[in-house]
Amino acid sequence: MASGNVGGLSGAFIPVSEDEGMIAAASGGVLTIDKLEAMTCVCSVGLDMIAVPGDTSAETIAAIIADEAAIGVINAKTTAVRLIPAPGKTVGDVVELGGLLGSAPVMPVHRESSEAFIHRGGRIPAPLNSLRN
Repeated sequence: MASGNVGGLSGAFIPVSEDEGMIAAASGGVLTIDKLEAMTCVCSVGLDMIAVPGDTSAETIAAIIADEAAIGVINAKTTAVRLIPAPGKTVGDVVELGGLLGSAPVMPVHRESSEAFIHRGGRIPAPLNSLRN
C-alpha cells in the first residue's frame, strides 16, 4: 500500500487479496470498502479483488460499481471494480482464491437497500480521459 521510502499511497491498483497488509487491515475491520473508495478519489484506479458476502444483492453490487464510476467521471480517470461475491460466506470468513490471486477476507457491505436508486435507470458517461487510455 505504501512506498518504503516516501510514504503515502503508491497509486497502484493493488488487489486486496494479494497484499498481506491490506488483508490484515481488512480482516481487522480497519480497511473498509468505503475507505477503499475514498482512497480511489485521490490515488487509485478502483476496487480490486474484494470479497463480499454471498448474499449481497445485485443492486448493492451495482451501487458500489456506480459509486466507483462516478469517482472516475468526476476525476476524469478510468476506474474499475472487481468484487467477488462469495456464496455461503459471511463477513470475517476468508475466500481462498489460489495461486497468485491469494486469499480475501469477506468484507461488509452496507445493508441499506440500493434497489430504488439502481432501478431509476439512466447512465453515467465515461470520462473523456478514457479516450486516451
